[in-house]
Amino acid sequence: MPPETSRTPPGGRRGLPLGSSAGRVRARRWPASGKRATAAQAAKEQAELRRGLRFRSLFLTLMGVVLAVAALDVLLGAVGLIQETRSRPLTDQERAQYAAQDVARRWHAWPVGMVFPEELPYNGLGRAQQYAHRVGVAPEEVCTTAVDSPVASVLREQGCRTMLRATYVDQTSTFAITVGVAVLRDEEARLGAAAKLPVDDRVGVRPVAFPGTVTDTFGSAQRQRTGWVGAGPYIVFSTVGYTDGRTRDSVPMEEQLNSEMWPAAESIAGRIARALGEPPDVPRCTQGNVC
Repeated sequence: MPPETSRTPPGGRRGLPLGSSAGRVRARRWPASGKRATAAQAAKEQAELRRGLRFRSLFLTLMGVVLAVAALDVLLGAVGLIQETRSRPLTDQERAQYAAQDVARRWHAWPVGMVFPEELPYNGLGRAQQYAHRVGVAPEEVCTTAVDSPVASVLREQGCRTMLRATYVDQTSTFAITVGVAVLRDEEARLGAAAKLPVDDRVGVRPVAFPGTVTDTFGSAQRQRTGWVGAGPYIVFSTVGYTDGRTRDSVPMEEQLNSEMWPAAESIAGRIARALGEPPDVPRCTQGNVC
C-alpha cells in the first residue's frame, strides 16, 4: 500500500492539531471602536473639567461673600470708632457722672495740704476774721475706730471706707478742733448714714492730740461739742475743746453757749467740707471744650 502523502493546506502551512492555540490568529479591533473609546475618554475629561470649574466658581463666590462681609464689618467698626472718639457735647448724665467721680477721688488724689489746709479763716467774736492753724495730721484710720460707738455702727452699715483726721487750734490757741473726714462709697451712702447718725453733741469723731503741742491734753473728756456736715460722699465731723485740759463737765453751760468755740469749729469743718464737695468745672465736650 503506498504511503500516505501529507497534505499541506493552501498557503504552505501545515494543519495543527485540534485545540492548539499556537497558530491561532488574534482578532483585530475595528478602527471605529478605537475612535469611540477616545471620544468617550475626552467626554469624561470634559465633564470633570466642567465640574471642577463649577466647584472653583462656587468656592470663589463663597470667598467673595466672606471677604465682602469682613470688609463691611471693618468699615462699620471704623465708622463706629470715629463716631465714638470724635469730640461731641457731653450729655447731662455724663456731666453729672464726671462731677461725681471728680469729687469722689479728691480724698486720695489731693495732697494733704488741700484736704486739710495749714491755715483756715473763720469768723470770731464780732464777726472779725481770724485764722485757725493746723497742728498736725493723723494717719489714715479705720472709720469705726476713729469715732464713738453709736456713730461707728452707722458708718459700718453704710460701708465707710476710711477716716482722715487733723487737729487745728484757733488764732489764740485757746481751742483745739479735730476735724474728721469719713469717706463713704458715694453720695447715696452718705445720705443714708446722715439719716441715721445720732442727734447727740457728745458723740462723734474722737479727738487727735499731738504730744509736744498745745493739743497734747485734748482727749474725749475734753470735748465740749461735736457735730458734722455732709458733702458729696463725705461726712466731715468736728469736735472742739479747750487746750488747757478743761473737761466738758467743768465748763458752765452759759460759757459753752456764749463762747466762740463752736462757731469756730463749725466754720473750719464747713470750709473743709465745701472744698471737698465743690462741683468741678465740667468740660462741655468729650475732648475738652471744643466739639
